[in-house]
Amino acid sequence: MWKRFQTVLVELVGELKPLRSPVQGAAGVAGLVARRMVGACWPHRGQFITPMAAVAGAVADELIDQVRGAPGIRKAYVNNGGDIALHLTRGERYRVGVFFDLGSVERRKELGLDGDFEITAETPTRGVATSGWRGRSFSLGIADSVTVLAASAAHADASATMIANAVNVDDPAILRQPACDLKDDTDLGDRLVTVEVGVLSDPKVTQALAGGYAHARQLLEAGTIHGAVLCLQGRVRVIGQALGTRRMLPVARAESNSPLR
Repeated sequence: MWKRFQTVLVELVGELKPLRSPVQGAAGVAGLVARRMVGACWPHRGQFITPMAAVAGAVADELIDQVRGAPGIRKAYVNNGGDIALHLTRGERYRVGVFFDLGSVERRKELGLDGDFEITAETPTRGVATSGWRGRSFSLGIADSVTVLAASAAHADASATMIANAVNVDDPAILRQPACDLKDDTDLGDRLVTVEVGVLSDPKVTQALAGGYAHARQLLEAGTIHGAVLCLQGRVRVIGQALGTRRMLPVARAESNSPLR
């Protein structure tokens, strides 16, 4: 695995220009990780997305592939900054913790999990990713966090980005700036990204979560994701049966949603 990791970044740097372009213009990339990125973002091509939306998950997938099939390894994971790729053999399981607010992680508060869920080898899920406006990357939306389960970490990564973008609403309490003003080499250009979210009214929180939930539902019905947890200012919406055994701890204004059937 370590040997493969030493070559991954060099390969990506060599194709950065197409990878920072809309996914439709990146179909000719050659690298294995680059192709994973394009493949994971392709289902979202109806909206603006670049393959960089799946880079962390795609790297995790590439590295976990190095241990699949290796004798004696029954369970393994690669956690690339919260984008997780899994290897599970029969009878194995992996429990994932959830923080509803990525900002609490950044502030390095003393943390307890807000919830968790279990992935078993019998489910098709092998990737988990989380996105939100206070995550490592810019977001067009206002979600405190969106955690997605999918067949691969790359697909979870791209889908979490897009669902988090869809958790959105207009309100004076929300501050946005052009991405290029915040980072010179951003793939988002002058698109407005969220830099601050004040306290929102209940109707605004409901509206924003409804937009994200609708988008997650479309992806679930298309088979792109297996489930998602959407969080905004103490309210939570959950979709998808693939979350398996689920324990969401009580939080203020928590919503209960039946899995999509």
